[in-house]
Amino acid sequence: MTYILHIESATKVCSVALSKNGKLVSLKENQEDGYSHGENLTLFIEEVLEKENIKPNQLSAVSVASGPGSYTGLRIGVSCAKGLCYALNIPLIAIDALTSLKEIAKLKHSNINLCPLIDARRMEVYASIFNSKDELIKPISADILNENSYTEFEPFIYFGDGAEKLAEIWKDRNCTADLTIHSSAIGQVDLAFQKFTNKEFEDVAYFEPYYLKDFVINAPKKA
Repeated sequence: MTYILHIESATKVCSVALSKNGKLVSLKENQEDGYSHGENLTLFIEEVLEKENIKPNQLSAVSVASGPGSYTGLRIGVSCAKGLCYALNIPLIAIDALTSLKEIAKLKHSNINLCPLIDARRMEVYASIFNSKDELIKPISADILNENSYTEFEPFIYFGDGAEKLAEIWKDRNCTADLTIHSSAIGQVDLAFQKFTNKEFEDVAYFEPYYLKDFVINAPKKA
C-alpha cells in the first residue's frame, strides 16, 4: 500500500492531502487573507492521517510544493516535509506549484491552453502555460503583466490567485478567467504517484524551494 502525504503551501492556501495508491483519500485546507501555514500545517497533517486511521510510519513518501510562490509559505512547507522525511526515513518528492495548479484546472477545462498564475506583487505573477495536449509551451517565469501579455498563446483559460487582478485588463481578449480554481494539494496526487513509481526523489539534505526570489527583489518598474 502506497500512502503519500501532500503539502501545498506556495500561496495563502494551506492544504494537506493524503493519497493511497495514487487516489485521494483525505484532504484538509483553508484559504485565509493572511498566511496561516505556521499555525495550521501540522494540525492538518494530523487530521488527514487520523481520518484515514493510519500512523506516520505507514507513509511511503511526502510530496511538497517546490515553488514558485510565497517565500514564507514555501519555507514552512518544505521544512515540514523534510522533517517528516528525515524522521520517517522516507523519500521527498517535489512538485512545482504551477504544474500542480494546472492539474486541477485540466479536470474542468479541456481542448484549450491553460495558464496557471501565482500572485507575486503588484502586476507581477509566476506563470507557465500548457497546451491542450498537456505540453509545456511557456516555461515557468516571473513576469510583469500588461494588457497584451501572452497574446501569442490565445485562446487560454487563466486561474490561480494571480488571475483576479487581470480579469479587468484582459476582459476584451480571447482568454477567460476561472476564479474558482485555487492552489490545493489535490493537484499533487497524480504527479507525486508518478514520481514515486519512477523513483524521482529529492535529496532531503540539500533540497531547497524554487523561490525565483532574485526576480522579486530586483524587478524593474513597469513603464
